[in-house]
Amino acid sequence: MATMLTHAVLGAVAAKTAAGGKATGAFVLASAACAAVPDIDTLGMRAGIPYEHMLGHRGLFHSPFFALLVSVFVVFVFFRKSRVFEGRRSLLVLYFFVITAGHGVIDALTNGGLGVAFLSPFSNERYFFGWRPLQAAPFGRGIFSPLGQQAMADELAWLLFPAALVWLVSWVCRNVFVEED
Repeated sequence: MATMLTHAVLGAVAAKTAAGGKATGAFVLASAACAAVPDIDTLGMRAGIPYEHMLGHRGLFHSPFFALLVSVFVVFVFFRKSRVFEGRRSLLVLYFFVITAGHGVIDALTNGGLGVAFLSPFSNERYFFGWRPLQAAPFGRGIFSPLGQQAMADELAWLLFPAALVWLVSWVCRNVFVEED
């Protein structure tokens, strides 16, 4: 898995990229939380739920089904009257769905674990992508182990640096090339 911190940072960067100057603190925080929340299943591991179980790591909580539930919940509980995306709740639901579902997509790019149950709760079949450039963050060994350091380097190169570049380009486009009316 990519680290929970990286998922959260990517969510925050997505918020600032998608909403620009309209990105409130609540919107950025919700984006970061939605991007990281699928890893709540690691608590189940501590409670004895086996990794390969549907409620185990990278199971139901990493599926698009769960992402849809989370996005609908977040929008209707926290953003009913939001000005982000001009109050169009369907766009907000889509935005939070992509942010949350992106977690499983990123994890399917790692080289560890059993894969991601993209079809859960209908199937517990686990999938990886054919191209897996990310070292999976090691459970229990921490980010200071050699594998942890490799995972952090991969996340920086393949996820965080490109995300920062996309944000920078969007910021330049909004603030340099777009004239105010």
